[in-house]
Amino acid sequence: MIKVSVITLCKNNATTISSALQSYKEQDYPNKEHILVDGASTDNTLNIVKQYCPDIVVSESDEGMYYAANKGIRLAQGDVIVFLHADDVFGSPTVLSQMISTMESNNTDSVYADLEYVDRSNPNKVIRYWHSDTFSINKLKYGWMPPHPTFFVKKSIYEKFGSFNTTLKIAADYDLMLRFLHQAKISVAYCPIVAIKMRVGGISNRSLSNIIKKMREDLYSARKNKVGGFFTLTMKNLRKVKQFFQH
Repeated sequence: MIKVSVITLCKNNATTISSALQSYKEQDYPNKEHILVDGASTDNTLNIVKQYCPDIVVSESDEGMYYAANKGIRLAQGDVIVFLHADDVFGSPTVLSQMISTMESNNTDSVYADLEYVDRSNPNKVIRYWHSDTFSINKLKYGWMPPHPTFFVKKSIYEKFGSFNTTLKIAADYDLMLRFLHQAKISVAYCPIVAIKMRVGGISNRSLSNIIKKMREDLYSARKNKVGGFFTLTMKNLRKVKQFFQH
């Protein structure tokens, strides 16, 4: 049976970490491990973590989210890697089972699904619905991308094509997906479920300067991975508007 490594990154997430940890615990897929990479939290986060006993816990200062993500990838002993961030929860207790079943039935290197952006204090209140739909490499130049939190990828792919580019501070997830899907052309399948519920208020939208930085990094990634340029970036941002009307 395929082993799944679920990696959770956190730093001072005492208000939300228990929801993420409980969400992992409720997954009905048996062959899984939970790796928690903490950036030396100073609040009550680690005390909460101790109550759930993840398989691997690392707490130390690092140089940012993508450094922590790469650390988690190196620690992972599973065949497939997925990220469950401290502010997020799985869409249902059967997410891991359904995603792995889709990977196996399609014999692919990766699988992705749909994502809901939810209210920060009420995860049952949907703000935006990211309906992914089936994959086509041509969609990438029109700004389409899978929601990265729903992107399950074999560890062997990270080992072969590299992990997150830590010179990017906000858009390394976009860069990684373009590298895997467009440059490396890994095989991918779509599972039509809500895999992740993500609380609104992420780092990329926290300030105008972060929004501008993300757009610059997105443009750099699109060009570097030979996907497109300003047109791709424009279409990528326009797609977000549609998500507010897809509940």
